[in-house]
Amino acid sequence: MINLTSLSKIYRTDEIETIALENVNLTVEQGEFLSIMGPSGCGKSTLLNIMGLLDVPTNGQIEINGIRTEGMGDKALASFRNKNLGFVFQSFHLINSLSVIDNVELPLLYRHMSAADRRKRAQEVLEKVGLSHRMRHFPTQLSGGQCQRVAIARAIVGSPEIILADEPTGNLDSKMGHEVMQLLHQLNKEDGKTIVMVTHNEEQARQTSRTVRFFDGRQVQ
Repeated sequence: MINLTSLSKIYRTDEIETIALENVNLTVEQGEFLSIMGPSGCGKSTLLNIMGLLDVPTNGQIEINGIRTEGMGDKALASFRNKNLGFVFQSFHLINSLSVIDNVELPLLYRHMSAADRRKRAQEVLEKVGLSHRMRHFPTQLSGGQCQRVAIARAIVGSPEIILADEPTGNLDSKMGHEVMQLLHQLNKEDGKTIVMVTHNEEQARQTSRTVRFFDGRQVQ
């Protein structure tokens, strides 16, 4: 489902060169729940961003669902990303001026769907994450755990096969974090979503993920 081959990422600023990733190879199978762990600054988030086509590698190949993405133009890349990938970030990335249901509908605006169909689909996923009763509220009226549930609803509203989560419980207390992890586990086990998660919490990763790998910027072990 996801194949990264000889992936490297080098950031250059004036005369400074920083190697974020070096010759990384990784395969993620369909239906896998993979947690990637490693020390701060090792490049985990960079790896996830490149895997999610939010950043481009300096060298190497990315293949998702059998399609190689290098050479795609910005418009084609955005369309491919919107169709195949869902994102969950540590800081939620919700728009406070929009209601919960309007936040969830956002990814569907790029698709040829009627307003009624968009609203119906958003309501379905909010019910799935247990927030149908809060759809008219705004993010500032929700707890952190509820905001992350909204973010997960937004990630799955377009029915992508792959969910990428970057420290999805990093801003939550243990109780809320546990509930979010249970929801991700449910999406993997019951809906067959492929999930790749970056986390610092080894215990949490081992309890929820099918596979845990450790990353040092060069090798995923």
